[in-house]
Amino acid sequence: MYHPAHPGPATTAERGSESGDPTHDDAFGAMTEASEGGVLLSEDLGPVRRLTLNRPDSLNALSAELMDALEGAFDAAVEDDEVRVVVLRGAGRAFCAGYDLNQDAEEGTKDAAEWHRELDRDTKRLLRILEHPKPVIASVHSYCLAGGTDLMLACDLAVASADAVFGYVDIRFGSGVVSMFLPWVVGVRAAKELILTGQDRIPAAEALRIGLVNRVVPRDELDDATMALADEIAKNEPFVVRTMKASINRVWQNGGLRDALDANTELDVMIETANLPARDEFRRITQEEGLKAAIAWRDARYRGTE
Repeated sequence: MYHPAHPGPATTAERGSESGDPTHDDAFGAMTEASEGGVLLSEDLGPVRRLTLNRPDSLNALSAELMDALEGAFDAAVEDDEVRVVVLRGAGRAFCAGYDLNQDAEEGTKDAAEWHRELDRDTKRLLRILEHPKPVIASVHSYCLAGGTDLMLACDLAVASADAVFGYVDIRFGSGVVSMFLPWVVGVRAAKELILTGQDRIPAAEALRIGLVNRVVPRDELDDATMALADEIAKNEPFVVRTMKASINRVWQNGGLRDALDANTELDVMIETANLPARDEFRRITQEEGLKAAIAWRDARYRGTE
């Protein structure tokens, strides 16, 4: 049974079976387009807490409400000793299409201080996922773009369906990358190619080859494959799992991850406050004609159909 994510731990009645093999139901049909139950759903399957982004109408775009809900849900998982692993997936047709561009258009232009507060807050929220004491596994299907890729990269592991596609299209409409995790995961050269071209159709097989994800499985096996990996990790001693995760993360920390992310925030503020023509036009079309029209305008410029 699904229930909205909440700040406190789940009760025993809300958990999946602690003894039998829980049913790993399919995210693609589990929730309706009405986003029933709130923007984030939470359920416990034995020692695994599964969180489901539940804004299917917007391809689970990261709104302020959804980001708040994620922060609360991950905090709750820290406090629940019965939770050993967290799985994150998306309802409906995609994992996550990025930050909510409708919300961005509605907010209009901002000054440097406002942009810095917003970008720094979003990056720190993703860092909290990376530094969560319990392993977090992203279960990715279909679109995983821009901020959605940031969210996936903040997770410790990622299992993708064969139909998953990845990319950072931000540069194509005059915007920057919010949280620069990518070069730390795939290396500088691969990150440069992916970001500087604005590619938004990196297939799952290529994502696996460059180390963006850990495993690729058929779409109808995604939930079961992700839960099997989570269950395998959950069998191990929690203290050792937590400590080894922290030890591996320290490689990035000692290498300057936080300084690099802070620097990216400063540079991204420069991009966002430049109010470049492409960004202004994208925002104008979004406000006047809707996001679908803005995306069509953006893509036409790069696919030779303008």
